Amino acid sequence: MTHAIRGFRGRHLIGVLLVSLLFGAVLAAVPGAFADNDNEQWVGTWGTALHEPDLLVPGLANAGFNNQTLRQIVHTSVGGRQVRVRLSTFAARSLVIGAAHIALRDAGAAIVPGSDRTLTFGGKPSITVPPGAPVLSDPVELVVPALGDLAVSIYVPGNTGPATWQVESRQTSYITPPGDFTASVAVPVDSTMQAWFWLEAVEVLASKQTGAIVAVGASITAGTQSTADANNRWPDELARRLMAQPGNQKMGVLNKGMIGNRLLHDFLGTNGLGRFDRDALAQTGVTHVIVDLGSNDIGLGWSGGLIPAEEVTADQIIQGHKQLIERAHARGLKIYGCTLTPFEGFFVPGTPFPVFSPANEVKRQAVNAWIRKSGAYDGVIDFDRVLRDPNSPTRILIIYDSGDHGHPNDAGYKAMADAIDLKLFKKGESQ
Repeated sequence: MTHAIRGFRGRHLIGVLLVSLLFGAVLAAVPGAFADNDNEQWVGTWGTALHEPDLLVPGLANAGFNNQTLRQIVHTSVGGRQVRVRLSTFAARSLVIGAAHIALRDAGAAIVPGSDRTLTFGGKPSITVPPGAPVLSDPVELVVPALGDLAVSIYVPGNTGPATWQVESRQTSYITPPGDFTASVAVPVDSTMQAWFWLEAVEVLASKQTGAIVAVGASITAGTQSTADANNRWPDELARRLMAQPGNQKMGVLNKGMIGNRLLHDFLGTNGLGRFDRDALAQTGVTHVIVDLGSNDIGLGWSGGLIPAEEVTADQIIQGHKQLIERAHARGLKIYGCTLTPFEGFFVPGTPFPVFSPANEVKRQAVNAWIRKSGAYDGVIDFDRVLRDPNSPTRILIIYDSGDHGHPNDAGYKAMADAIDLKLFKKGESQ
């Protein structure tokens, strides 16, 4: 009896070892089954701030898509050896993704041959995204270069209705005729749009010394008036500087700029306080946050402005900033405040409404004085000092003015990024 039990236990142990070895071999054969390197973690390399279309405003509405493929181009910051994407919708109804692929972009709508990867969701090639929900793809093996272009192709088999988007992408997306062209090296192009649809983030597997910087702002952060398809927004320029420095301070940079965004009231999208958790605190690998909000609170809501009923005081804007700081610190993150840039001469696009008045300038100066002197933020990024005309400090210096007197040109965006102290982003200071 004793010998029989011992023999059974011995055979059982051998069986367990064989199963364990076989299971380990199977996992090793599955690309991306686990991020099995203890010195690696997922971190965002690209991101945008999605919002619902405004169906009442021309230029801010879209009709959606029907049985079409969208090939969308994104520019990375930090690189990695695996990649995954995050899709999201704020729509009132669900969205069916029939197929999705990711590849290295060659030129235009074409991808680098051999770089195409099928994206799956829980092992399946398609998924239904519930209303208002994000979905994350399974990881795929793809060496993603720093400061490179990726093509994310999404096929929607049905009529989507108005699509969740980022209207100010400054990047061309390619829309095909009916059909699934997600795996094609070169897709037929029916139309193009400078917008991103449903695509919220791209994440890579990078070292644990790598973190992510999230820039939360309005149109200046989104890059309005920068050259299209050139990646000259100030967060892009910051990413270039970070990638060029030696050592391990190569950080992902996620652009969560949204045109017209206000800190305290909704406009095109959700107000800054309302979207801060989703667009900043929940981003993968986030270690630092940059906030550039408040100008639209001043410029849109005043007696001579577009929305006079939503006028706010400088103290209310400051109170809103304090809320963002408290929430970031509660997550152990470093958070930096940007001074508000000059806007005399700027009008709300397509309207006769100015954003400047002497009283509004007093508010701007009061908010800037608090950002500079209060010590509430972990650091100050003085964009006002960079862009203002020394001889007329309520206006943008002419060499940095895009021509609308509210947004910088490419040179202005570069000057803004060049003024940021890279020592602010040493990962570990936020831990």
